[in-house]
Amino acid sequence: MQRLCDEVIALIIYELEDPTALTLTSKRFLHVSRDPYVRAHYFLSRYGHMDAMFWALGKGKILDERVIDILFNSGAHISRYLLQVAIHHFYRGNAPFIKSQWVRSVRPSVFSYFQKVAAEMFDNEVPVGKHEDDGSKFHAFLKDSRLPSHMRQKNWEEIRDIFQRYRFIPFSMKDPLMFQLPIALAVEPRLLPYAEANGFRIDPKYRDFIFRKMFEKQSLSTVDRSEEIVSNVRELKRLDPRMFLSRTVAAEVCMEAKTNESAYRALKTLDRTGDLLFSLRGVCRAVIDVSLSQLFVKSRSIMTGYTTNVLRQLYSDFPSNDLTVRTAMLLTVFLFDGMLQPSSPLTMAKSKLQSLNLLPVTRQDILTILTNPFIEKPIIILDYAREEMDMSPKAIKELVHEVVVTCLGVGSKGKTIRRLTEYYGLKEFVAEAAVQRYTLSIADLPPLEDEQACAAYEAPLCPDYSSTKASRVSSNATHQRSANGSSNTEPLGTDEAPGPSSAAESPRENYDIHMEDAVEDDTTSSTDDVELGAIGQDTLSAMIRQDEMAPIRARRRSYYYNMYNSEVQAKLGYPAEFLQVGRWVKETYPPESPIMAVFFTHAVINNNSTLLHLYLPTPGPNSLAARVPITLKHFKLLAHLGRAPNFCLYHEIELGAEFYFSEEDYLSKQTLVIEPRQHGKHRIRDVKKETSPATVSHSLCQADPSSSTPPRICRKRPRRSTATTATSYIIPDSDDEAIVESDDENAMVALMTMQAKKRKVESNLQRWIKHLSALLAEEQRKYKEKRRRLEKITPPDGKLRVNKSEFHKSLTTHLRSLRKVDLDKRKQLYGPDAPEEDYSDDEDDEYRFQKSRANKRRRSNVAS
Repeated sequence: MQRLCDEVIALIIYELEDPTALTLTSKRFLHVSRDPYVRAHYFLSRYGHMDAMFWALGKGKILDERVIDILFNSGAHISRYLLQVAIHHFYRGNAPFIKSQWVRSVRPSVFSYFQKVAAEMFDNEVPVGKHEDDGSKFHAFLKDSRLPSHMRQKNWEEIRDIFQRYRFIPFSMKDPLMFQLPIALAVEPRLLPYAEANGFRIDPKYRDFIFRKMFEKQSLSTVDRSEEIVSNVRELKRLDPRMFLSRTVAAEVCMEAKTNESAYRALKTLDRTGDLLFSLRGVCRAVIDVSLSQLFVKSRSIMTGYTTNVLRQLYSDFPSNDLTVRTAMLLTVFLFDGMLQPSSPLTMAKSKLQSLNLLPVTRQDILTILTNPFIEKPIIILDYAREEMDMSPKAIKELVHEVVVTCLGVGSKGKTIRRLTEYYGLKEFVAEAAVQRYTLSIADLPPLEDEQACAAYEAPLCPDYSSTKASRVSSNATHQRSANGSSNTEPLGTDEAPGPSSAAESPRENYDIHMEDAVEDDTTSSTDDVELGAIGQDTLSAMIRQDEMAPIRARRRSYYYNMYNSEVQAKLGYPAEFLQVGRWVKETYPPESPIMAVFFTHAVINNNSTLLHLYLPTPGPNSLAARVPITLKHFKLLAHLGRAPNFCLYHEIELGAEFYFSEEDYLSKQTLVIEPRQHGKHRIRDVKKETSPATVSHSLCQADPSSSTPPRICRKRPRRSTATTATSYIIPDSDDEAIVESDDENAMVALMTMQAKKRKVESNLQRWIKHLSALLAEEQRKYKEKRRRLEKITPPDGKLRVNKSEFHKSLTTHLRSLRKVDLDKRKQLYGPDAPEEDYSDDEDDEYRFQKSRANKRRRSNVAS
């Protein structure tokens, strides 16, 4: 380092945020750092010409007259606004956004020199009174921009002078004017050349914000501003070719077609004159068309009158023959008018359809509308199909069958299914259709090798609306399905159930299965460009408010704003007060029915905590009969997907849930006919329920299932040899019989306790532990195989890290807890010396595993 020249040492100093430590290591480094040229160019190289003087004034110990001259002569930007704020701050004036010492650390003589040199640059015209600085004037100009033109006090010529003559520019990122400068460009685009001359560069992220402010509606003005908006857009585009109106802002303006008519009229004028880089017809069509795949038709905002009026306005201005646009307009009629006009809904619906030129309505239109998640009153629409479309009762019944089966895959359509099922008596049909269509097995899941597909898999039924991740995955999957135009449902007959199909192929949100891809006939080739922006359902006012609030420093307020904001609530894909299909199934069918088994399996895979707590209620006097049985199949499905089971499944096992391999075990018992027990070769083996023994008598004496008499307590007579060899020192008296009877009972209890310890009784908890242990051993085997496979392809010097699946980690933790619960129960039953036993079946190789050997301690010779 000592051999380096001064120039190289200066370059090293420029790269350090705080070169103090380096300068203290050597006198030569300290000498180089004290050079005025090095000090001045340190700020220029570190912070640029725009902020160099601001940061230099904050280092009063190293700032002197020579450094100030070098900064002035080297091109550091000096504005009158910076000088005014520095004077206010140095003399304890008003500088609210500066909380540090800043210029107060500068020596008075040095600051006086800076004040003298800077004032000479502006001909000593530096007003320092209250609200006389350039920042206050600029803020007043922005405040007046909200008023009509004839009411503004600050004209743009005065603001032009502070930009041109006094080199106005916000000098700190903490200055609120830094974020308000793009607003000024939106109000007066002619300020852009002067701002760029002072060093301001427009960040592309401010482009949409500037145009939003141009089209913003002025609350106090009722004058038509369409011509002013058009001229501002053209002027800004002329001054900077990078500034162009995006499709995102155009769609936001279209969403205010009824409330901000001046902006919508200006947008149509720009489209006619060719000032837009896209076709406005294509944007308006996309607002309706794209909404069918991910926006309005799948969001709660379609139920509001504001959205309905906007969509009708856009459809009347830019009509389209596209099927998806037609479906959106049909929804605005049947969803909105049918609810507001209960007295004559059919008449109002027909008149609206005729005014929008949507007649005639087809059966496919009725099917698509009825399967929409926001249609909760299907009877009115069916009445329209019966009266206005002349559909026969048989055709209506076929349509209802298809609607009910399709709505099973829409988690929020519980009210629709309940009304149609009660009105047409379809309880048995729904149960049969759900079992045939949505029964899941491991073969229906994605391949085990495809970890990404397993992680993104979502069961068709029982979606979890409270999970953000599940909603995001569901929306992405739905968008891909709608883009591919897949159709998986077929019309159902009246007397036949739907044919079996793989549940993995059935879409969850399949109310849009009849949509077809839109033909891009109105959009230009540049519409596909990413820079033109995406199209959403937010309004212009909502986005301006969101831009003005950012950045939000309080994360807590940001969270509550994002979660409970009205705009966020309007984008949800389910109605405000909906009934989940899984809840309706639980209220309609018994717990041990086939349809409940199907829905419970889907709820376990989707980890729908709301439905799982409903299917497995809190233990109580009547909760046992209302609980849906859990099976080993549920854990195997989760093991295949690598997902952690919900905690309520483990809690159910701890409470003594009966063990079943699959739902077929308890469903088959419902069809078995109880026959008397037969003896001989053709004896039927009884199926016994495995329960944890509550008392010793129940564990030793098994009652006959066919017998109606209560079981007797079995008491074995003690052996004669034991009675004869026992030595008694009791002196016989008048109470000999009582003493003999008491000894007899004590001996019997001791004998029964010894036999209970010897006899092996497997409870439900122990069976669960045995089979879950086998699953854990299988997961460990998969983990080791995966690790060995990755070790072969990993370079020797590379670091290998193989993560366990969530199911593996969860089962390892909870299985340890289940074994502890089982041990505590056996200690209560058999005493504190109950051993830890292995309840695995030795006859079955699948569940045979090797126990870990106990640690042998080295015996120490005490005598030595």
